[in-house]
Amino acid sequence: MNKSTSESAISGEAVSDFVENGFLRVAGAFPGDVAAECREIMWRDIDEEADAPATWRSPVVRLGAYGQEPFRAAADSPRLRAAFDVLAGAGRWAPLGGLGTFPVRFPSDQEPGDDGWHVDASFPGDDPGDFMSYRVNVASRGRWLLMLFLMSDVGEDDAPTRIRAGSHLDVAALLEAEGDDGLAFMDLAGRAVDATEHRPLVTATGRAGDVYLCHPFLVHAAQPHRGVEPRFMAQPPLLPKPGRGPGIERADGAYSPVEAAIRRGIGR
Repeated sequence: MNKSTSESAISGEAVSDFVENGFLRVAGAFPGDVAAECREIMWRDIDEEADAPATWRSPVVRLGAYGQEPFRAAADSPRLRAAFDVLAGAGRWAPLGGLGTFPVRFPSDQEPGDDGWHVDASFPGDDPGDFMSYRVNVASRGRWLLMLFLMSDVGEDDAPTRIRAGSHLDVAALLEAEGDDGLAFMDLAGRAVDATEHRPLVTATGRAGDVYLCHPFLVHAAQPHRGVEPRFMAQPPLLPKPGRGPGIERADGAYSPVEAAIRRGIGR
């Protein structure tokens, strides 16, 4: 099963594991005190009170994008930049200006209503304003990675993201016949759930400052929070530089691990 990496460089074994299982945990990708600064900023925008659990009425609160210095520091750590170069390829990915939106999950007996299995879509369909029309194709147009930035400690009871390890290979096979247009978010989700139910379940647990770097085709899902403390996590994409996105046919054969995994899934 996938191993975390705490070294400055990603080993060949870890890269092979990423291709096979679809994710890599970078332990301590950014300092825990940076995560604490980020949480402090986000609490200012939450109606619930940090030290008053009686005010925690919603199972999930969604916050807007954040680009303040602590968020930029977390997104731009040297260890993450090095990992991006390994998994996507040097010069192929666009730097993150921040960490996007945050789903903050609170301990609750209520169902969150957003915990279905899915693959994140990466490019617009017929209606750019409708997220449900966004699409995914076999070349992963518009996305190098899905990333999970843990901004608080996350144990098994703290609503860790559920992952179907190896599911990215099945999704690649589903998308191969769909051409450049690929499949819309809901269509792909409907097919991917059945196609990947045999895959082992892994949960994205860890310490504040850990980051899971995930293949863009990885099937994953939220879950209810049964723990004690609110869970803070960002899930931004790693976007390509213009004209430097993933591909499944390269004349020079210089395939990144993201691309190699897609090719493996479609039998190339």
